[in-house]
Amino acid sequence: MITPCVYILASRRNGTLYIGVTGALPDRMSQHKQGLIEGFTKDYDVKTLVYYEMHQTMDGAILHEKRLKEWQRAWKIRMIEKMNPEWTDLFDETTGEILDGPADSARNYR
Repeated sequence: MITPCVYILASRRNGTLYIGVTGALPDRMSQHKQGLIEGFTKDYDVKTLVYYEMHQTMDGAILHEKRLKEWQRAWKIRMIEKMNPEWTDLFDETTGEILDGPADSARNYR
């Protein structure tokens, strides 16, 4: 099943950022963690999932990814910190699950 998603990886808090789009975030994260994707993320060791958002369609996710890539760095950092203030890795390697960001968890318990 395809679940369109835009995601942001970081090398560390306030470190190098990577914005990507996928239809299978858990699978893509496993690939990033294992260093199976050649290019930027492997070269710069960018593999901590710090932000993600699901979309209704892949076209919508791709459009949002392109917009985010044009944003100023400060805007991206503010967006990450709103969802994930501690820059926690939102991918659990042991289970292969994507975790709710702290902001999502707070919303679920209101």
